[in-house]
Amino acid sequence: MADGLAYFKKVYNDIPNWVQIMYDYNPKMLDYYTDIRGEAFKDSELSAKEKDEFIASMNAGRLYKRSMLYHTQAAIIKGSQIGDLIEYFLVAYVYSGKDALELSLAALENALIQKEKTVNERKNNYATDKEVFEQIIEWTNDSDNTLVKKVYTLLDDSKNHNSPEIIDLIMSDGKVSRKKKYLNLIGQYITELRGNAVGPLIEKARNIGVTEAELADLGYIVMITAGIPSWFELSDHLNSK
Repeated sequence: MADGLAYFKKVYNDIPNWVQIMYDYNPKMLDYYTDIRGEAFKDSELSAKEKDEFIASMNAGRLYKRSMLYHTQAAIIKGSQIGDLIEYFLVAYVYSGKDALELSLAALENALIQKEKTVNERKNNYATDKEVFEQIIEWTNDSDNTLVKKVYTLLDDSKNHNSPEIIDLIMSDGKVSRKKKYLNLIGQYITELRGNAVGPLIEKARNIGVTEAELADLGYIVMITAGIPSWFELSDHLNSK
């Protein structure tokens, strides 16, 4: 088996169709892509598991289901816990609101099935933010959904993902640290090339202990999922070594 195919077999326990097609048309291209992806997603300033959790959340935030599902699957294989994934998807909710959290139900459902949990069938659509939260609460246990329940109690017609009170609660330390949540939120902006809006958020992240090396490591994985323009957007805010 070629190196590129073997790499993705390890990552996903299977070879995705898009990988096989790239190999079929140009094996060398797959090998080059695999080399840079393998470097970006290795344990470094951020762990390999965290990187897949970040990208799953970022793709929920930009409403890109396919990549969200792939990276959730990879995160579970690397040992991600349901409670951690939920908190990362809540960061996507901060960024994009109900649409992102509703989309994340597909990833959460698959993650629970990977962990051999029973899940009731989800609805085709959810009318309100609260209904999405209720679905997560129904699927999970108290040890996984503590933060979800706290946010749920605050939701009403005037408080949603734009509410400062809800944002502060979601972005506080939980199963996922505040630092990692801010890195994730920065990535949400960068994947959509919104570097002009992310400066104050990066400064806030630095003030709570996020390092330049962690920001750069974030940039490498964002570049893999969103292309070299995303590196342009982040690198504008990095201090030179």
